[in-house]
Amino acid sequence: MADANDRAVWQVGGGPTQRSYVNQLIEFGVALIRPGDAGEWNAAFSDDDFGGSGVRRFATEPGLGDIVLLRSGQSIIHAVGLIASQYLYLPQFDDVNDWDLQHARRVRWYRLPAPYDFGAANPRRFGRINVASVIGYAHNFTQSPPTDWQTEALPSLPDPEPELSSSPQSIAEIVALAADLAGSYWDRERFGEHPCEDEMIVHYAVPLLRALGWPPENIAVQWRSIDICVFRALPRAPANIEFIVEAKRLGDGVEGALAQAQGYASALEVTCDLVVTDGLRYRLYDGPSGFQPVAYANLMCLKQSSEKLFSRMWRA
Repeated sequence: MADANDRAVWQVGGGPTQRSYVNQLIEFGVALIRPGDAGEWNAAFSDDDFGGSGVRRFATEPGLGDIVLLRSGQSIIHAVGLIASQYLYLPQFDDVNDWDLQHARRVRWYRLPAPYDFGAANPRRFGRINVASVIGYAHNFTQSPPTDWQTEALPSLPDPEPELSSSPQSIAEIVALAADLAGSYWDRERFGEHPCEDEMIVHYAVPLLRALGWPPENIAVQWRSIDICVFRALPRAPANIEFIVEAKRLGDGVEGALAQAQGYASALEVTCDLVVTDGLRYRLYDGPSGFQPVAYANLMCLKQSSEKLFSRMWRA
């Protein structure tokens, strides 16, 4: 372990401000980076397999006891930590706020009393800091009391959630489509621009609803500006709404659609379930409980808990 005055200082991203996973990193004592779906890093891989050098550097360069700053957005620092493990590959972090973050290091974090904008941090997902003022701050912080956090036991990691042994037969074709195409969507050279919201609604969201038993007359697309409105019965009127589906562009994070969906429900004066999606991921919020998140499914990697979402969205 490096001497306190010789510790390298690194930074790791905690997601953009509007789609942060800072709290999860602190809660479980980890630093995580993507793309984890590409598999566990080893020296046989090239940097191209992981979208650049970030994963290789994360896996090989930091030493035990090095300092790491937890950042969101461009330069907002939320916590200071000490690296407490070698590189790990943790499958339980395959879907954190829609990010595949399986590349891991254990970290003892100390959350700052308030986020601080250095204005000079490195916006990359992971990298070494070379700005003298930031390095000085990090060293002074770790050498100033309290210091007991630097030796505390690491928090327990979450258990990996079991995968769904077999998807419902009715949605098997959609799940297979997601498996075939999801990786291609991110390959700009081969695929081009990411598909827009409307495309994902057409290819995934509406077919999923049809597979869950909803007939076309009960599925309204762009009804009163709502992406998808599902009615339990005709006529298509607010009193008959079963749930509202609001979509986001692939990569924007489904949670970002919640406020817009709530606005539609409020304007219509209805208390119904809300579903937010990017076509591949679906999160359901329970209307009667004040829109608490109660079910989730990722078509690219179905877990046992996804059965609850399909059950809630199934036409009774």
